[in-house]
Amino acid sequence: MTSKLDEIINRVVDEVQKKVSFEIEASGRHVHLDRATIDLLFGVGYQLTPKKWLSQPGQYASEERVDVKGPKGELKNVAILGPERNQSQVEISLTDARLIGIKAPIRESGHLESTPGVTLINGSQSVDLDTGVIVAQRHIHMTYEDAELFGVKNGDVVQVRASGARPLIFDGVVVRISDKFATYMHIDFDEANACGLSKGLRGTIVKCSDAYADD
Repeated sequence: MTSKLDEIINRVVDEVQKKVSFEIEASGRHVHLDRATIDLLFGVGYQLTPKKWLSQPGQYASEERVDVKGPKGELKNVAILGPERNQSQVEISLTDARLIGIKAPIRESGHLESTPGVTLINGSQSVDLDTGVIVAQRHIHMTYEDAELFGVKNGDVVQVRASGARPLIFDGVVVRISDKFATYMHIDFDEANACGLSKGLRGTIVKCSDAYADD
């Protein structure tokens, strides 16, 4: 009887949690490639091969990988995420940026103006990107239904409490809303280590931030 009651209580708690919080995921270093860059690295007309489907609908980690080379170092076997984009973009952490000797700005995805470039390498093939390297601004992908539930709109900047092994509050979290999204918060590995991220960690919006610096 007790186990049945515990099961019901746990199920109710899980449902309540889903209505007031969302899962936080760590996004490792990766690249998005446009058609021209894929052609140069892998051959004209080459199609990326899905290996693992990600939490965002239609997004996947591909079988293919590249090395990312900067002025002072190289990141080996960096994941390529598909499908292809309109413009190539490299997303790394601040630690990665220091390792390869570049100053990557903290930006929202797609905001690539005045960003540094790197060299992408696949065996004997390489492509020099003039721009495109960023440290991704921490953000929440959110459905319209969940946006209404949490009382936020597209482009809002919020604070999120992560109650993990090393609980903290993330400031400057951008809310991005689309009917093509599933609701997840994304942080990089530097930030994941800071909060002691483990699978299933959930975040709660505590308030909207007044402002944040888009360096």
